[in-house]
Amino acid sequence: MNSKPSMKGKLLRLQARLRSPEWRRYGALLLGGKFIAIALLLLGVALINPSLLGLNAFAADPELKGNAIVNPINTMWTLVAAFLVFGMQVGFTMLEAGFCRSRETVNVLMECIVDTCLCGLLFYAFGFAFMFSHGNGFIGLNWFFLQGAPQTYETSGVAFLAFWLFQFAFADTCSTITSGAMIGRTGFWGDLVYSFFVSGFIYPIIGHWAWGPDGFLATMGTKDTFLPWVGIGFHDFAGSTVVHTIGGMVALAGSIVLGPRLGRKFKRDGGGPMLPHDLTIAASGGLLLWFGWYGFNPGSTLSAMDYIGIGRVAANTTLAACSAGLVAMMCAYSMSKKWDVSFTVNGFLAGLVAITAPCYWVSPLGAILLGAVAGVVVVAGVELLEYLRIDDPIGAVPVHGMCGIWGTISLGLFASGEYGATGQFAADNSAPLKGLFYGGGTQVLVAQLIGSVIVTLATFGVSLAVMYAVNAMGILRVSEEGEREGIDLHEHGISAYPEYVISSLGSPSAMTVSRESRL
Repeated sequence: MNSKPSMKGKLLRLQARLRSPEWRRYGALLLGGKFIAIALLLLGVALINPSLLGLNAFAADPELKGNAIVNPINTMWTLVAAFLVFGMQVGFTMLEAGFCRSRETVNVLMECIVDTCLCGLLFYAFGFAFMFSHGNGFIGLNWFFLQGAPQTYETSGVAFLAFWLFQFAFADTCSTITSGAMIGRTGFWGDLVYSFFVSGFIYPIIGHWAWGPDGFLATMGTKDTFLPWVGIGFHDFAGSTVVHTIGGMVALAGSIVLGPRLGRKFKRDGGGPMLPHDLTIAASGGLLLWFGWYGFNPGSTLSAMDYIGIGRVAANTTLAACSAGLVAMMCAYSMSKKWDVSFTVNGFLAGLVAITAPCYWVSPLGAILLGAVAGVVVVAGVELLEYLRIDDPIGAVPVHGMCGIWGTISLGLFASGEYGATGQFAADNSAPLKGLFYGGGTQVLVAQLIGSVIVTLATFGVSLAVMYAVNAMGILRVSEEGEREGIDLHEHGISAYPEYVISSLGSPSAMTVSRESRL
């Protein structure tokens, strides 16, 4: 058994090695490399933070005031969240493409892509200014084309352009919600025109009321503002109202003005919904949306330092989606005795929409309960639209419109009374929100009802006027001839599946195998 050499043995071994030229070169290289690494480390520290080495900077430190101080950690967190929210566009595209008929797929792809490009430029030019700059209670009046903006947005510590990118991703979501309910019969010129109004005016101006620094709903309840007797402002943490209700109401207006697709026969007339052509794509898109929601809700803290709040928001988001998906599945089964994947997907999306407003202020149990209600609301909403003969191919109105309203109101019921507001460095729980079910009375509930009603009615009324105006121009709906031909071929000149001849049922005829061919 080998024993470790003694100190004398080690010294003798070192003496022997130093007689070798190869070992001397090796030792010199080893020691030289270590000295160079230490020198580079000290140089880097001296350049980045000379005070750590007892040195003074060569120039005087700049005087930073207020919102000129960028918080790098919060900025990076906001950017990561923005990337996640933007990734939801892949989910929306897949969801809509899967739920539509095969003859409408290319049109869905084009609308989702072009809406994103259009929204980005409009939000740069004036959309962001209308929504997030200072002005008055109804509209922002500064920072057009992002000119004259400060280093950070308000007191968030988040770099201004990082905040812009995050909010652009939200605006793009609202625009995409709208297109889903208008699949299969909207002319592409009509889509461009109404999208211009949605992304450029409807979403940012109405959104300013709730999210602008001086919006009349955000400041509601304080002295000399809108409805001071309420005593509290309207709250929407991540957009159940601002993003989803607005998007859902625009979608409802578009569906009503357009009318149903040719051949659409409703249940009360002896028919039923037109079948989706690819539920694999639709379900995968739904799950991608769920993943992106972890940027949507937790990212709305704008603060990586509020790590307890981020964890709570992420957990509540998950639990609401889980309960809503299961409840929607069971509700659909009670009607058809079938396990319906489309209702289940729209169910967990309904839970995600509903938890978006109250996610910061409710407990995990509250998230499960309000998500369960959302699962019922989305199934009932689909059936209501079917009864009213409103054609909404993907369920945009029930998922985003109706469940957005429910999620907003649910804050007034389920706010636990433990949490107040997120902050740049930590949460501020000195003024927590407490809902009716937790002994807080009706104050928060009244404020939420007022805000939701105002936004819902204003959005629907303005959107209806815009859709009727675009329809009067003769460009909102594709021609009957073009719709019968198939909007993909008529508007875009290609099918999403050109290697197949698409049958009237929307299934590839190449998949049909005769008995003779098998023999």
